[in-house]
Amino acid sequence: MKYIKINPADNVAVALQDLSKGEAVEGVTLLVDIPRGHKIVLRDIKAGDNVIKYGFPIGHVTRDAAAGTMVDHSCIKTNLEGLLEYSYQPKLVDIPVAPAGRTFKGYRRSDGQVGIRNQIWVIPTVGCVNGICEEIVRRFKDSVISSEVEKSSVDAIVAFPHNYGCSQLGQDHENTRTILADMVHHPNAGGVLVVSLGCENNQLDAFREQVGPVDESRVRMFRTQDVEDEVEFGLQQLREIYAVAGKDVREDVPVSELRVGLKCGGSDGLSGITANPLLGVFSDWIVEQGGTTVLTEVPEMFGAETILMNRCQDKATFDKTVHLINDFKEYFMKQGMPVYENPSPGNKAGGISTLEEKSLGCTQKCGSSIVRGVLKYGERLSVKGLNLLSAPGNDLVASTALASAGCQIVLFTTGRGTPFGSFVPTMKISTNTPLFEKKGNWIDFNAGVLAQGEPMADVASRFTDYVLAVASGLPVNNESHNYREIAIFKQGVTL
Repeated sequence: MKYIKINPADNVAVALQDLSKGEAVEGVTLLVDIPRGHKIVLRDIKAGDNVIKYGFPIGHVTRDAAAGTMVDHSCIKTNLEGLLEYSYQPKLVDIPVAPAGRTFKGYRRSDGQVGIRNQIWVIPTVGCVNGICEEIVRRFKDSVISSEVEKSSVDAIVAFPHNYGCSQLGQDHENTRTILADMVHHPNAGGVLVVSLGCENNQLDAFREQVGPVDESRVRMFRTQDVEDEVEFGLQQLREIYAVAGKDVREDVPVSELRVGLKCGGSDGLSGITANPLLGVFSDWIVEQGGTTVLTEVPEMFGAETILMNRCQDKATFDKTVHLINDFKEYFMKQGMPVYENPSPGNKAGGISTLEEKSLGCTQKCGSSIVRGVLKYGERLSVKGLNLLSAPGNDLVASTALASAGCQIVLFTTGRGTPFGSFVPTMKISTNTPLFEKKGNWIDFNAGVLAQGEPMADVASRFTDYVLAVASGLPVNNESHNYREIAIFKQGVTL
């Protein structure tokens, strides 16, 4: 396969590999070279007329585009505007829950959740103690002899530094408290040590109250200003947590207990053709098994939002989705920023020209399932099936939000490549084979084979096996390289 016309109504095709001037595409002779992922004009498009891809307009051309040429961000302008009025016109594809089927090896927690990792996390309440948290982890790792590690089921001990917890007001302060509290309750953590300074806005007593009841053999909190040697005190707390968490064992758990975050970043022209549709097939399968998937990146729903709105299970869910979209648009507008300042330079270089094009590709990650829930930023999952989550498109902020909602894993598609990881396994799925071959230390699974003719059913079967292996303990690249971070959404002033 050298190119693909995605929908019969399209007036462009997409190059699946680099194409040369003089080659034929849909009976049209190419007048220029076309790089992989970019759009080929199949019939003359007059200035002001729409470019059609995925069967939908993705913007209009600003100058005449002749058949056989390429259209990209230099000659396409978005059709999108500001706030819109929406009406509920349901188009629901019900995916019935299948009988109990496949399982994975997970950790059942006392609160009923299931983890796919058994880790100990050291979480600062404020950035002032970041160094202390990292020193506690470093000293602990140095002090644990190999025989202890072999006997323990704890697979990682990680500090998660961040810049916040003080000098914040209003919603920013609440965001910090909420995300950190969500981490304390996450099932991938067999134990948590919370480290406070003592004089910060994020006061430990108030934070402890927000967290609520915990298993005190696994969750410890202390103020460094209250103890003489904060590192030694933290080490003792960590040793006691480790002794408990290290006895945890994996057991067979149904796939219905999986909660999977769906994310894309550094997209290219193949994202909506290979990796994102693969995640869509997988998302529908998880829902069919009674599990949960979560789609976020609200600004990358703009232009495709009505597709999601019309998949909402009822009017109440539709209304929440309208607020999800319009609240984020108002956030841009209040900052005096253009709502549609997207795609990124990397997206454009990969063949994505407008936000509509990016969004139509992005939303394919959630398949065709009915939208069952809509979450605010920092809110934790409460209903199974497909959920939408309020968070920006930024890779690390959105991935942190997905994990905070309770997702045990984030599936992350990319056409450009990225090494980062959030505080849960962050699996990278490449949209094209050259990226997979070049960055095997970043990319975990290659969806580019779809552009080379491998059937979706075969790729989806291999992908499902791989995800369940990861859920059962197989590390992904970000874990192997210890690339683990958190990022908290910040909107307002810093004192």
